[in-house]
Amino acid sequence: MYEGPMTMTSAETAATPPAPPVSLAALLARRDLGLRLLAGPEDVSIHWVHTSEMADPYPYLLGGELLMTAGVLLTDPAHYVERVVEAGAAALAFGVTPVYDTVPAELVEACARRGLPLVEVPPKTPFTAVARALWRLMAEARLHELRRVTEAQQSLAAAAARPAPVPAVLGALASRLGGRAVLFGADGTESTAAGREVPAEAARALRDLAGVLGPRPGGPASASGDGGGLRLAAYALGGGDGLTLGVATERRGPGDHTIAGVAVVLLSLLTAPHRGADATVRDGALVRLLLGAAPAEIADTLGPGPWTVVHASGGDGTPFAAASLAAALGTPLADTGGTAPGAAGSGGTAPGAALGAVRLLLPVSSPVTAQTGWTLGVSAPVEACELAAADVQAARALRRAEATGADLLRHRPGGIAALVDPDEATAHARALLAPLAEPLAETLRVWLSLHGSWDRTAVATGLHRNTVRQRITRCAALLDRDLDDPDVRMELWFALKSL
Repeated sequence: MYEGPMTMTSAETAATPPAPPVSLAALLARRDLGLRLLAGPEDVSIHWVHTSEMADPYPYLLGGELLMTAGVLLTDPAHYVERVVEAGAAALAFGVTPVYDTVPAELVEACARRGLPLVEVPPKTPFTAVARALWRLMAEARLHELRRVTEAQQSLAAAAARPAPVPAVLGALASRLGGRAVLFGADGTESTAAGREVPAEAARALRDLAGVLGPRPGGPASASGDGGGLRLAAYALGGGDGLTLGVATERRGPGDHTIAGVAVVLLSLLTAPHRGADATVRDGALVRLLLGAAPAEIADTLGPGPWTVVHASGGDGTPFAAASLAAALGTPLADTGGTAPGAAGSGGTAPGAALGAVRLLLPVSSPVTAQTGWTLGVSAPVEACELAAADVQAARALRRAEATGADLLRHRPGGIAALVDPDEATAHARALLAPLAEPLAETLRVWLSLHGSWDRTAVATGLHRNTVRQRITRCAALLDRDLDDPDVRMELWFALKSL
């Protein structure tokens, strides 16, 4: 029996902003489905649909779904509802016939007792029709949200071009979000504000929330909470001056964070101090690096090291996403064109770099922290003359983070392998791996790094699972080695690391 969530395709889930949840009431309003609410409230939000005939569906639920079942293995309705509620499901839909002619009274009572919405699905309505209706409602909501975000971006950009740009941007933001936008100074005082007035309790809570961010290096880039009956959010501006944007609204929409992110980037640029001679010198060094100068030649003018290279994938899909990430990490040095600052001296993209990855260069004094919506790979701290190597480290760290589902992974030093003479290790590795072409060697490296997992290797390499198996089998044949032997795996891993 198939056990899995009914989800959108990868192309659909990649669209941003993500599809907003759909109210159960909107689904009940579809007369063609004939759904009937038997227990619980109808004002709950549904994020997706899952069908299960397991006696205990708890291990397969993510939370927020409409769980649909015909009750094939339903023996203890009270216990079943307890497990569904523990898993965080939004609602339960019960299909009558062929197992039950009516929804069991014990199930209705259990749902009413736990406040879990229970929906009756009539015999004429297949579960797939309910799922299809939900996706259509989500698509309509997503299109509406995309239009709202696009219009807000245009409005904020126009406001930034006005004679008094900072108040204009705050006013446009407050108008688009239907609340109040405040710019706080480093000392927590209100510098500029726009939008409707909020209760004193909410104003104090917003100021306190902005104070959580503060000007300290490595602090959080954003924070959210509630106060005075309003939803609150605070965002640290880039530039290092300790300025913070605070937003208070009655509700928080799916695209509000994206809209606020655009405002953060614009306000960071508008409030940044004037560029001095040191910035001009640094920019000149970067130009020489991009034109092919060796990193060692520009190390002194680039600025005091060490430096950290970061590769990032993800974002919300807006044109300002990369700039917003750079502002959050506290650096103006970001590249979205596929060539990292550290890789330019070597003439191209870092080996193994993720397609479309954003690359950033940060002084080591700016700690790298996980950012919502992004996957980050972080190099070890290096001097300017070693930026190319750090670029490769960050690329590999990002690929490993994507394969393992981590938000942030850092490059790990060589450990015991570093005790071996590099030249001897490289010579041995080349002789050992000589039979393998580059695509096979790279697939083997990723497969070994992920402990022989076919599925995770397929994700990391972008290959089909069967192709991964075929390549690893080919590697074993060419090397004449048993890849199930841990000693063989260890030797091959050290060899691949030595190249």
